[in-house]
Order: sequence, then structure tokens, then C-alpha cells
Amino acid sequence: MSQSTAATTAEFQVAEETTTAPEGAAPAGEAHGEAAGGEAHGTTAGTEAHGGGHGGGVFPPLDTKTFPSQLFWLVIFFAALYLLMSRFALPRLAAILGNRKARIDSDLARAQSLKDETEAAVKSYEKALADARGKATDIARETRDAVNKDVDAESHKLDEALSKKIAAAESKIAASKAKALEAVEDIAADSAAEIVAALGGGKVTKAAIAKALKG
Repeated sequence: MSQSTAATTAEFQVAEETTTAPEGAAPAGEAHGEAAGGEAHGTTAGTEAHGGGHGGGVFPPLDTKTFPSQLFWLVIFFAALYLLMSRFALPRLAAILGNRKARIDSDLARAQSLKDETEAAVKSYEKALADARGKATDIARETRDAVNKDVDAESHKLDEALSKKIAAAESKIAASKAKALEAVEDIAADSAAEIVAALGGGKVTKAAIAKALKG
């Protein structure tokens, strides 16, 4: 009941205000709306004016009035960057480059050492190979000389043996020949004696026939 009574009282008050309002005055709602519209209009106009002012101005980084402040902050920024680089970045980079250079120098030194060792090993191998070839040549020459010496000795022995055999064969042949000649002479003397006897010349001695044959 109290809420409905309060709502009815409020409606009566609004009706009374509307009835008693002056003729030239607008209702409260309309006045409020007009005020809001005027305020919005003023805000829009101010915004347009503000935008027009910026649109017709100079780009801030190219404005000569801001050059001193820009130079100031540029110097501050580069000074801070230089300090940061010199205190933190550059020493670390220098340490990294130094370590890398030391590692590269160590690797180069090790590579040079290995190269020298390899060259020394190659030279030693070549020397050993040359010595082996020289020794092989000497051994081959010595072996060849020894073989030739043995061959010459055996050949001399064979020559002596052959010479002895040939001499023995020749002496045998000479003896056989002498015997054959004696037999031939005997046969010839006998044949001659028989022939003389057959021819009627009488008996002839073998000595006379031999003397006649020799004469």
C-alpha cells in the first residue's frame, strides 16, 4: 500500500509541474534533451576544430621547434647505448672472439704439428724404402755373383771331367787304332804272302812283306 501511494503522489506532482510550467518554457525532459544535444554538438565541434588544427600542422619529427629536444634525447639514447655496449655486450663479444681465436690458433698449431709429423713419417718411409731397395739390389747382386761363381766352378769341374773323359777316350781310340793298324798290317802281310805264293813266287816271309809295305 505505501509503494502504490508513493507512485500515485509522484504522478500527481509531475502533472502539476507540467500544468504550472510557463508557456515559453519547455518540459523538463525536453530541456534536458536539448541540453544534452547542445553539449554533444559543442563536443563534436570542438573535436572537429581540434582535428582541423592538427591536420593543417607540421609532422612532429620534422618540426624545427622539436629539434633541440630530439637531439637531446638522441644524445642520451646513444650515450646509454654506448655505455651498455661497452660495459656488457662488447666485452662479452671480445671474450668470445678471443676464445675462438685461441681455439683456431690451437687447431692450426695442432694441424701444423700433424702435418710435420706426417711429412717426417713420409720421409722416413721413403728412406726406409730406398734402403730396402738398395739392400735388395745388393742381395740380388751378391746372390747373382755367388750363383755365377758356383756355376763357373761347376762348369770348370765339368770341363775338367769332360777333358779327362775325352783324353781317356782319345787314348783308347788311339790304342784301338794302333791295334787295328797292326792287325791290318798283319792281315795285309798274310794276304800278300798268300797272293805271292799263289802266283808262284814261293814263300815270302812276313817281315819281308812288312818291309816292302813300309817301303
